[in-house]
Amino acid sequence: MAAQNQVHITIPKDHNGQKQAPKDDFDYSQRAQWVRAAVLGVNDGLVSIASLMMGVGAVQKDVKAMILIGFAGLFAGACSMAIGEFVSVYSQLDIERAQMKRDRATGGQNQEHEEGNKEQLPNPFQAAVASAIAFSLGAIVPIIAAAFIANHKVRLAVIVAAVSLALLAFGVIGAFLGRSPMVKSCARVLIGGWMAMAITFGLTKLIGSSTGMEL
Repeated sequence: MAAQNQVHITIPKDHNGQKQAPKDDFDYSQRAQWVRAAVLGVNDGLVSIASLMMGVGAVQKDVKAMILIGFAGLFAGACSMAIGEFVSVYSQLDIERAQMKRDRATGGQNQEHEEGNKEQLPNPFQAAVASAIAFSLGAIVPIIAAAFIANHKVRLAVIVAAVSLALLAFGVIGAFLGRSPMVKSCARVLIGGWMAMAITFGLTKLIGSSTGMEL
């Protein structure tokens, strides 16, 4: 009887342990897709529009020209990001659906597993909207930073400072959501943004000075 009591006491403990174990598990790879799209859109908006505005600022000191170019780039970039993300994610969706059909044909996937995979399929429309919104949020930062600064040199410095802070902030957010290394994430987006802005500014300045171009 003692042995039976030990068995009855042990089984509920194991059973409860099995139920409680999955509570601490979380698959961060499911979060990676939308984190990737958001970080890509925001960073692209920040760097692209800041680089564009600084390029204009290299040959044109008028703040109105910088703001107009910034808004034009915001609209064009948001549309481009949305279309690009839609096409890209739709291609991924087609590939995953084709793979599911092959698995079903070969009997390598049961009904329950197939339903679970369908729930995890990417949504091209959501990806397109999210990408456009993220790009717009990033692009508005350098536009706002430049709007209220009269001095040309100070305006360029403020744009660089604002974009750098925003890049650091979004690098931290992306690393936190994806549980990736914080320092590497921040350094990667910050250095990449600086390089893009420096190259665009330098090339535009060089072309403008050599041709006497005025925007």
